[in-house]
This record gives sequence, structure tokens and C-alpha cells, in this order.
Amino acid sequence: MNVEPNRRLPRWPRAAALAACMLGLLVAGHAAAALYKWTDANGRVVYSDQPPAGSERYEIVGGAAPPSNPNAVKDLAAKETEFKKRQADAAKAETKSDAERIKQAKLIEMCDRARSNLRTLAAEQVALLRHNEKGETVVVDDATRRRERVEIEAWIKANCQS
Repeated sequence: MNVEPNRRLPRWPRAAALAACMLGLLVAGHAAAALYKWTDANGRVVYSDQPPAGSERYEIVGGAAPPSNPNAVKDLAAKETEFKKRQADAAKAETKSDAERIKQAKLIEMCDRARSNLRTLAAEQVALLRHNEKGETVVVDDATRRRERVEIEAWIKANCQS
């Protein structure tokens, strides 16, 4: 491509860019203007950049930024600290509730096992075999069965809800 060194680009791209900048400034100026809201005599909600005529009550919905607050940085830091504290408290509560759920699940499992053992001990027509300290297989006698049933029933009553 042959380009002459002294040749300038047409003026219209520069003019379009300038027009776009001016339009942006115009729109930004309107965005900073106040916006008024009120209800007219017919009950309709009206929005306008001008306040209502007369003594109608109105509120400013949008407007220029409030004057700078000298304590804004401190307020923001305090809000951020408060937010982080709430997050930490929520995480702590969730961890605590998870631990409580795990504990509850273990208790339910232990109660189920105890009830199963109680049913096994209650079936007296079935021989119950165990290994003694010498490793020999022995039959559990009726007195041991009754004693273990009483112990398991007491544990179930103390630890299981139903």
C-alpha cells in the first residue's frame, strides 16, 4: 500500500469523535440533575426534573452526590468491619450446626444399635454365643441377658428420644 507522507486523514472521524465526547458530557450533565417524584391530583405518580408547582409534597429520587463526608473513610471501615464480623459469626454458626448434626447422627446410630441389641437379648428362645477371655465360645446365661437388657434399656431411656 502506497501512502503519501504528507497526506492527512479526512476530518469526519475527528468530528465524529468530538461529537461523541460532547454528547457524553451532555448525558452526564443530565444524569447528575435531580429527579423529583410526586403524586398528582389524579393519583398518578409523576417523575420530573422540575419540582411540582404549588405546595404538593415531593421527594427527590435521584440527584447530585451528597456533600463529601469527612468521616466517610471511618464509616466505611466500620461498616466493612461489621460486615466481616457478621460473616465470621455466620460461618461459626454454620460450623457449629454441622458439628451438631454429626453428633445427632452418631447418637441416632448408637440408639439404633442399642435397640437392635435389646431385640437380640429379648429373643430368649435363640441361643446367644460369645467368646470368653480364653477365646472359647460360651452360651450367655439368662441372668446375664436380663442384666444386659436392664442396662441397655436404661441407656436408651437416658439417651434416645423415642
